[in-house]
Amino acid sequence: MLFIEFSYVLFFFMHKYYYLCRRLTHKYTPRTIYMKVKKSRLETLRMIISSRELGSQEELLAALHREGFKLTQATLSRDLKQLKVAKAATMSGNYVYVLPNITMYKRVSSPAQVKEMMQVPGFLSIAFSGNMAVIRTKPGYASSIAYNIDNSEIPYILGTIAGDDTIFMVIKDDSDEHEVVSALSKVVPNMI
Repeated sequence: MLFIEFSYVLFFFMHKYYYLCRRLTHKYTPRTIYMKVKKSRLETLRMIISSRELGSQEELLAALHREGFKLTQATLSRDLKQLKVAKAATMSGNYVYVLPNITMYKRVSSPAQVKEMMQVPGFLSIAFSGNMAVIRTKPGYASSIAYNIDNSEIPYILGTIAGDDTIFMVIKDDSDEHEVVSALSKVVPNMI
């Protein structure tokens, strides 16, 4: 009787030992499988956003579904937040998902580098009339250019008002157009 109980106990411990050893050495646990799927999904999402102009989460979900990923809108929203995806205006005026510029998230120590990062392309033209000026930009760029102008504290400019692709600027009465353009060219890329 003692031998039978001992064999059951021995069998039980050997089975548990085998199960634990196999579980600890098995490289595909449910967590690692989930992480591999998520990593693959995020990489696919990066590729889709960088290669196509998609403007809604429904379009992104459909594109991911065609690639074999079935997920909910809530999961997609969390993935977009994790990737720091934003919406930006295109040349046609539509808003599409874009991946962040990695250099915008790096810390810099010198003010010159920060100024270079804050400069945005998009300037098209400038026209003067008395003490007013109108700057035309690509769609979606006016507010960021106006922000840079306001924060540069150019002494010739009293203030700006920005729309989507137009900036209205009020200039001091005694300012020369050439002085204003020269000062703006230090803030607005491709001005001259």
